[in-house]
Amino acid sequence: MAISISIPFSLVFFNLCLNKYIPSHNASAIVFSKSDPSYPSLYRAYMRNSRFSTNSTPKPAVIITPLEESHVSAAVICTQKVGFHLKVRGGGHDYEGLSYVSDEPFFLLDMFNMRSISVDIANEMAWVEAGATLGELYYNIWQRSNVHGFPAGVCPTVGAAGHISGAGYGNMLRKYGVSADQVVDAKIVDVNGKILNRQAMGEDLFWAIRGGGAASFGVVLAYKVKLVSVPETVTVFRVERFLGDNSTTDIAFKWQSVAPATDNGQESVHEDDFATHAGKQPNDA
Repeated sequence: MAISISIPFSLVFFNLCLNKYIPSHNASAIVFSKSDPSYPSLYRAYMRNSRFSTNSTPKPAVIITPLEESHVSAAVICTQKVGFHLKVRGGGHDYEGLSYVSDEPFFLLDMFNMRSISVDIANEMAWVEAGATLGELYYNIWQRSNVHGFPAGVCPTVGAAGHISGAGYGNMLRKYGVSADQVVDAKIVDVNGKILNRQAMGEDLFWAIRGGGAASFGVVLAYKVKLVSVPETVTVFRVERFLGDNSTTDIAFKWQSVAPATDNGQESVHEDDFATHAGKQPNDA
């Protein structure tokens, strides 16, 4: 049963509880209260929306920075015992502040320390912990292979777990689907503090944390993802048009018929397809 008590006493009981579940570690080393000199920098480190950095923004009573899976389990159990909400933050690309702002008393579980990535090229798989970013995942894959990738977003500082749990849209969407389509296993801490893999959590929960927003169902520790094949050399281009240019809507309209043919190579797309539909003759300057 959760106990409703004042914040100072809650923190005392919370730390006592953590020490019970983390006996071989100093639990205070991963817990930062508002009086701690490191608290402000920790709170702002993964905040991407500066509107929440004001003095009036409701802030967590403590920030918990787990170093291993057992710390996450302890945080979930002990937060419930003192009757607080628990917010989970990964890369911080949560512009609504849902992962680190609340009108109710809450603790912040910041996963940034748990960011290990294990890439298995032979089996075309990778385990990525919740605190890792997409850029770190891409870099680790690239270090081991230049013909493998993972279909996800283009911003390297986005948290991998948050991205995948919300489906994960990226440039390889048409060919490989969303990031969640490549998830083959996961580890999650449930409401009871138990660590579950895909088999233990069941297919319903496994389905939910691949697009339904995992923080609604528990704390994701890591995802196991399938790597996909990518060309050794790719071409990246950018075309800019402005609304005042009458050809803008023509080009956008034409792109809808051209784009589906680009998945299996660019050879079927010719510049004349764009030029004639934009009101120009082929090869016009």
